[in-house]
Amino acid sequence: MNEIQSRGASGNRHVLGRAAGRVLVAGMVAVALGGCVVGPAYHRPDIPLPQAWRVPAGTADAVVNTAWWKGFQDPDLDALIKQAIDANMDLLQATARVRQYEAKLDVASGARYPEATYDIGAERRHYSTAHPTALGILNEPTQNDFGVGIGLNWELDIWGKLKRADQAALADLLSSQYARHAVMLTVVTNVATSYFQLLALDDQLRLAQQTLRNRGAALNLIENRYKGGSSSKMAVLQARSAVDEVWVAIPDLERQIAVLEDAMSILVGRNPGKIIRHRDDEPALPPVPGGVPSDVLSRRPDVLAAEQQLVGANARIGVAKAALFPSISLTGMFGVASNALDTLTDGDATEASIGLGLLGPIFAGGRLKAGIREAEAYQQELLVKYRQTVLTALGNVDDALTFNVKANEIARRGEQQVATLNDRLHLSEVRYNGGQADYLEVLTAERDLYNAQAQQVDRHRDTYLAMVSIYGAMGGGWMVEQDKLRAADKQDTASAAQSKPTTTNPGGKGAPAAAAPAAAMPASAPPTKVKSPESAQ
Repeated sequence: MNEIQSRGASGNRHVLGRAAGRVLVAGMVAVALGGCVVGPAYHRPDIPLPQAWRVPAGTADAVVNTAWWKGFQDPDLDALIKQAIDANMDLLQATARVRQYEAKLDVASGARYPEATYDIGAERRHYSTAHPTALGILNEPTQNDFGVGIGLNWELDIWGKLKRADQAALADLLSSQYARHAVMLTVVTNVATSYFQLLALDDQLRLAQQTLRNRGAALNLIENRYKGGSSSKMAVLQARSAVDEVWVAIPDLERQIAVLEDAMSILVGRNPGKIIRHRDDEPALPPVPGGVPSDVLSRRPDVLAAEQQLVGANARIGVAKAALFPSISLTGMFGVASNALDTLTDGDATEASIGLGLLGPIFAGGRLKAGIREAEAYQQELLVKYRQTVLTALGNVDDALTFNVKANEIARRGEQQVATLNDRLHLSEVRYNGGQADYLEVLTAERDLYNAQAQQVDRHRDTYLAMVSIYGAMGGGWMVEQDKLRAADKQDTASAAQSKPTTTNPGGKGAPAAAAPAAAMPASAPPTKVKSPESAQ
C-alpha cells in the first residue's frame, strides 16, 4: 500500500512538473513580448530661446557653479549662509519630502519583481455532526490542520505599465531633489539679500546718529548766538526742528534693524536675536557670472524640477493606457499540509501549484479611457507650466543683469550728487557766517545733503543686491557641491565618533565612560539616493 501511495505521489509530481514547464514556457513567451511599452516616449519640449541677454553677462562662466557668496569676502555672511543651509526649516521640509519620494520609488520599483510569501498555519476545528459534511468528518468531528507553504506571485510587465510607473516615480524623486535645490537657492539668496539690507540699515542708522550730532552742535551754536544777539529766534526754532526731525527717524531705523535681525535668525533656523556683523572692511563685489540663455535649462533647479514633473506626467499616460490591456501573472505555491504534526514531513503531505493568470477589462463604463484623457490633459498642463517656468527664468536673468548695470550707473551718479551737495552746504555755511544768508539756506542745504546721503546708502546697497539677484537667477551647480560637502562632513564626523578611544570614568574605578552620542546629520544633508535626470528619460 505504501508503495502504491509512493508511486501515486511520484506520478503527481511528474504531472505537476510537466504542467509547470508549460506554464513557465508560456510565461517566457509573455516576457519575450514585453517590448511593447505603451504610452508616449518623453522628448524635451522645443522652446525657442534668445541668443543673448538684453544686457551682456560676464565672462566668468564657472563662478556660478561654486560658492559664489564667498566672492563678497565677508566671513559673517559665509557663516550665516552655512547655518541656513544646515538648519533652515523650509530646507528641512524639502529634505524630508525627498526621502518620501525615495521610498515611493522603492515601492514602484519593487512592483516589477516577483513577490514571495510564506504561510504557516495550525488549526483545530470541531465540525457539526448534525449538518451534511464531507466524507470522513462524521467519524472524526474534531480534527487538526497543519500547513507550511511558500507562495509566489509575479505580474509580467507585458505592456510596460510597471516600467512607466517606475519612470514616473523616478521623475517625482528627481523633481523633489531639484525642488529642494530650488529651496536652497532661495534660502541662500534671501540670506545674502537680507544681510546687505541689514548692513544698509546700519549705515542709515550711523548716518542719522552723525547727523543728529551735527545738528545738535549747530543748535547749540545758534542758541549761543541768539543769547548774544547775533541770531534770531526763528533760526533757533528752525535748528531745533531739524534736530527733532532726525531724532524721530532713529527709533524707526532701530526697529527695522531688530525686525530684520529676527527674520534672518528664523531664516537660518535659530531663535530670534542679534545677527553678528563686524564690518571691518567693505564687502567685495564678485565678478558677474557668464552664460547664455540656453544655460538656464540646465542651471535653474526650478526649471529642472518642472521638466521632471512633465516627465512623470508623460510616463503616467502609459500607465493609464496599459490599464486597457490584460495583466498577466505567474502564481505558484509549494508546501506541506497534514492533520498531524508527525506526518507533516511525509512525501504524501506535499502540495504544490503553478498557474498563469490573465485578467483584463470587459466593461468599465468609460472609466479607463477617461483616465487616459485625464493623464493627457495633466501632461499638457505641466507642459505649459514648464514653458512658463523657462520664460520666467529667462526674465529673471535678464532683469537681474539689467538691474546690475543700472544700479551701478545710479550709484556713480549718486556719488556726484552727494559731492555737489556737500560743496553747496559748505558754501551756505560760509554765506551764513558772513551774514550774506539766513540760517534757512544752511538748513535747506544740510537737509538736501542728508537725504542724498541716505539715498546713496540705498543705491550702494542695490549694487550688492543686484549681484545677489544675478547669482540667484543663474542657478548653477553649487547646490550639488554643497550637498557633497555636507555628506562628506557627516561621514567624517561619524567616523571620528566611532574611532574615538574609550575613556575611563575617574569615579567608577575604570568603568567605561558613557559613549559619545552619534553625530547628527546636518539638517539639510543630501538624500542618500541620487539619480541622474537622464535615467528618467
